[in-house]
Amino acid sequence: MALSSRTYLVIGCGSIGTRHARNLLELGAAEVVAFDVSRERREAVARELGVPTVDELEAGWGASPDAALITTPSSSHLPLAREAVRRGISIFVEKPLSDSPEGVEELLQATAAAGVVSLVGCNMRFHPGIRALKELLGRCELGDLHSAQFEVGQYLPDWRPATDYRTSYSARRELGGGIILDAIHELDYARWLLGEVHEVACFADHVSKLEIDTEDVASILLRFETGTIAEVHLDYLQRAYSRTCKLVGELGTARWDYNRPELDVYLAADGAWTSRRLFDQWEPNTMYLDELRHFLRCLDGEEQPLVDVAAGAKSLQLALTAKRAAAERRVISLDGATS
Repeated sequence: MALSSRTYLVIGCGSIGTRHARNLLELGAAEVVAFDVSRERREAVARELGVPTVDELEAGWGASPDAALITTPSSSHLPLAREAVRRGISIFVEKPLSDSPEGVEELLQATAAAGVVSLVGCNMRFHPGIRALKELLGRCELGDLHSAQFEVGQYLPDWRPATDYRTSYSARRELGGGIILDAIHELDYARWLLGEVHEVACFADHVSKLEIDTEDVASILLRFETGTIAEVHLDYLQRAYSRTCKLVGELGTARWDYNRPELDVYLAADGAWTSRRLFDQWEPNTMYLDELRHFLRCLDGEEQPLVDVAAGAKSLQLALTAKRAAAERRVISLDGATS
């Protein structure tokens, strides 16, 4: 089925839902219908993008969408995804898949039984820097990987300057907020690069004066099944946006910085650092467009989902295990053992 002949239902008209709706239109979608519980957000997306909106979700299902994009707070992802799958509708679910393990297995079974396409929105897998790291590891340029460091931080009030951060889902535990779930991208692409995790330890807390009831900083230690040890730092606190990754192997080291267009690589055989150009012109929306292009090709049967609900569930399990490790002050094995 061609892109232009499909109907897409966008559920949730906040910043990410509006972005996806706009990108669908840019990619040539002829029919995009939007729903949000907030009339103000419905009116804003209708005014900005010219797409039809519905006042009730049932009317959205009544539009017979071929795919639903679920871009609501994390706590509502699972029931909306289950309802879409029950109706035989393919789903794009923004990260994280949920804020709880409850009901996840039922969604996986229902999705498999329905035979619909599923994708979880892990857009960092479409960043040229992360893709370059994946290719570097695929060529074994660094040899056996010994350790890794992943880091992201940004001051929460700067995330959405036009919105009071205190009302955002990020600030509210009951909506699935908190930096560990919010920054699940780092845990997801760490798994993509390094494989599955064996053990998890974590310190996480609310240490700042931000008016939130969620953790604003987390330091996570991971031991992968390969033996690689990684450190993951996540925070809502850094006043200057920072996102970096460092991989250390027996043959060399690679360093990536979101704010730079190069990947720095040190190979012991050369005895020197080199900078590999990632792009000349690039802007963040490109990875969201590439993510949607991938979803559309999956709908056409041309590609397999890079992060289906089963893969999204594994990253969610890792994030929730980190939260549990912090709460219980334990090292937790992904097979259930603790120490």
